[in-house]
Amino acid sequence: MILLLNGRFPAWLGPWLWTVGMVAGCQAPATPEATATLNKIDFDLTQLDDQGLYGPADGKRALDYEFCIPDGEAYGQAVTTIDPSLKLFPGRAGRLGCTDQQVLAMGNTHQPRAQLVLQELANLDYIHRIARVDWE
Repeated sequence: MILLLNGRFPAWLGPWLWTVGMVAGCQAPATPEATATLNKIDFDLTQLDDQGLYGPADGKRALDYEFCIPDGEAYGQAVTTIDPSLKLFPGRAGRLGCTDQQVLAMGNTHQPRAQLVLQELANLDYIHRIARVDWE
């Protein structure tokens, strides 16, 4: 809808509309930190629905994932607080090859806010990679 006064477009409205259009269309550029964080996740988060499931409507399933954390109770508490689906496996290397100073953590996406949970985990400095687990 365009506002006309006496059949004319007010001159002051042009710059105002241009400014509103520019501001509304702007998005903050992705920061290197945000890009690096999302690069830690080895799978496409956009494939997940609101329940953390992916696949066709008649065959939805959860996605399992794993990552390594430093050994220590505080690290385990931090990640399980973020992601209650996690199970910790001290002394196991997993496919990622966790070292003796690390603990394997495995979880799945069948939870509300699965995308946000994974992003919060990836934000932790001591998590370097979150990989999909395909059970064979």
